[in-house]
Order: sequence, then structure tokens, then C-alpha cells
Amino acid sequence: MTKVTPFLMFQDGKAEEAMNFYTSLIKDSEITSITRYGANESDGDEGTVMQANFTLKGQEFMCIDSNIEHQFSFTPSFSIFVDCDTEEELTNLYEKLLEGGQALMPLDNYGFSRKFGWINDRFGVSWQINLP
Repeated sequence: MTKVTPFLMFQDGKAEEAMNFYTSLIKDSEITSITRYGANESDGDEGTVMQANFTLKGQEFMCIDSNIEHQFSFTPSFSIFVDCDTEEELTNLYEKLLEGGQALMPLDNYGFSRKFGWINDRFGVSWQINLP
């Protein structure tokens, strides 16, 4: 085994939009590679993401656009956990990720950290935002 990488499968051609959104919110993050489906490929719509890699603060992720309708999507039982340095950073990230999404636990002091929030973003990906 060489490494373990979180893998996100997007539907409706949203992988590239999600990667651009996430890397714009978190410093020291970037899209490192994208392979797109070409014309006349049966596995995916032209221009959608066949396979891509991106990093968020050094953590590598892989993602794809699925051309197949699945009976499942993302679930909050798997989430991206982010420790923030300041309350301002936490509030800003939480509010931007919440746009078009859903609050699972609004920002508050739940006793295990100074401030914490849990959301599903507009793509359905779950995030836990923490101020230790």
C-alpha cells in the first residue's frame, strides 16, 4: 500500500465546480490534475471530469463526475474536518460553505471546542468546521 486518498463522486457534472469552490476557500490549496471525457466517449459527457486530483491545505483528494444515476450520494457520516486558527476564519468558511447548503449543527460552543459547526455544502459534501 502506498497511500490512502479520500475520493468524491459528483453527479450532474459538478466535480470541477466543487474543486474550484473548495480551493478558492482554503489557502494553500490547488487543483493538481484534471482528465476530462472527450467527444463520443460512452462513459461520460464531453468535458466532464473523468478523474481529477486536488489538495486542500496539503490533503490530497480525488474526484470524478459520474455519468450514471446512483441510488446514493454523499452522507454526513463521512465529512471533511477543518481546524481553523481564528474565529473569523471559522465563521467565514462556515458561511461560504453553507450558501446553498444545509446546517446540521449551527456554529456554537458544544463543549468540545470553542466553536464548531457542521454543514452539508451545496454539492452535498459534509464539513465539520472547528475552532479548537
